[in-house]
Amino acid sequence: MSGNQPNAAPQNPPADEKFKKSMERIAHKILVLSGKGGVGKSTVAVNLAVALALEGKRVGLLDVDFHGPSIPKLLGLEDSKPEVVEEGMLPVAMASGLKVMSLGFLLNRKDDAVIWRGPMKYGAIKQLLTDVLWGDLDYLVIDFPPGTGDEPLSVAQLLPDADGAVVVTTPQDVSTIDVSKSVTFCRNLKIPVLGVVENMSGLICPHCSKLIELFKQGGGEEMAKRMEVPFLGRIPIDPQIVQSSDDGQPFVFFHQDTEAASAFRRIVQPLLSLG
Repeated sequence: MSGNQPNAAPQNPPADEKFKKSMERIAHKILVLSGKGGVGKSTVAVNLAVALALEGKRVGLLDVDFHGPSIPKLLGLEDSKPEVVEEGMLPVAMASGLKVMSLGFLLNRKDDAVIWRGPMKYGAIKQLLTDVLWGDLDYLVIDFPPGTGDEPLSVAQLLPDADGAVVVTTPQDVSTIDVSKSVTFCRNLKIPVLGVVENMSGLICPHCSKLIELFKQGGGEEMAKRMEVPFLGRIPIDPQIVQSSDDGQPFVFFHQDTEAASAFRRIVQPLLSLG
């Protein structure tokens, strides 16, 4: 096998009854990927999950970015700890109905470093999927670290029936070139690509409300066409997204009347149409 090809996924999911029963209660499993850091992938994952919850869906959000778990910060849950019961761990529940689990909840300190090799990551991801009591969910959104390494490969092996991946990029060529590798990764592992999201797509001027092409526009859409995958939409830069993220308040929940929030709602429409 050539050096740039990932290991082949097993033909069948692990024969673990508890794991299978847990996953059978989740209707749709969505992977949020990016081949490059700094594109706002976790912010997109959070707001897609909250947007689905605002549509009345039962949603879980799993953060498997072991080396930089940012979901607790983005949701204002940095001091939260999952409750441990006899059957497993209860995910942290939010007022919006969103259920959240992150390795960040389990670290002794926020600045602790997780130094694990592939087999340990695989075991930890399987445990988070198995021992967290997700209950009945319409959607489980899984936020990954950048790249095409151990974490997305592990979930692809564990969840061969995943609905597919949402791939996040910014418009610049330096981003789309790297992010296109995530599309190739999905194809190699037979993971459907649900679509591409172009984040930071122009700046909405806070004074005149006009769009400024700060990082240009259209690069993500062009990449989607080139790779022959769906384009889900653009999310403009909005200073309120930055402030909401720093404050731990999901943007689409607290700023529903903005153009950026409308963009998130449009992007989740194809996800709501999954069979």
